[in-house]
Amino acid sequence: MKDLIQGILKFQREEFPKRSALFQELATQQSPTTLFIACSDSRVEPALLTQSEPGKLFVIRNAGNIVPAYAVQPGGVSASVEYAVAGLKVRDIVICGHSNCGAMTAVAMCQCLDHMPSVAQWLEHAAGARRVSLARPHASDRERVDDMVRQNVIEQLAHLRTHPCVAQALAARQIELHGWFYDIGTGAIDALDGKTGQFVPLADFPAVTATDMAP
Repeated sequence: MKDLIQGILKFQREEFPKRSALFQELATQQSPTTLFIACSDSRVEPALLTQSEPGKLFVIRNAGNIVPAYAVQPGGVSASVEYAVAGLKVRDIVICGHSNCGAMTAVAMCQCLDHMPSVAQWLEHAAGARRVSLARPHASDRERVDDMVRQNVIEQLAHLRTHPCVAQALAARQIELHGWFYDIGTGAIDALDGKTGQFVPLADFPAVTATDMAP
């Protein structure tokens, strides 16, 4: 806690004054343009990764950057998606997986999670991606995990489309979907091309989206 408190004091002393006008504006309203769904992994920082100022990203984080399919009794992820899309009118939704993901490693390598039953149950939302990935050949464990991460991004985008607010916004062409794979070691991002179903370097294809991917 000492480091966290020192960080807060440094923020108040050095960083807040630089953005005081911005924080005054944000004190009573927000209008983020993007819903960013990321893993809870401590190495993934959406604002740092995208170089976004406060107020630009509405962020959902959980183990495995998962979006459960819409249900009669929605949970916190569903409620946050609905608020971002129907309430805040975000224009883009990004689902961002990452290299060396602990959640997807457990799924890809069929690790025993008996000691973490809640985690095991949560990761059942990636069951479809697991079936696809396990059926594919992989040259190494790292390749297997990276493929699992990518397949999970694809599955969670499919789940996202089941949410009524998202389906309505897509039908009205009011929103774009994006699927990213972030490599922690290099900083590179591959983005899902919805038309081909393949991940391509975002630096080379900055306009690519997953919006038109077949359900």
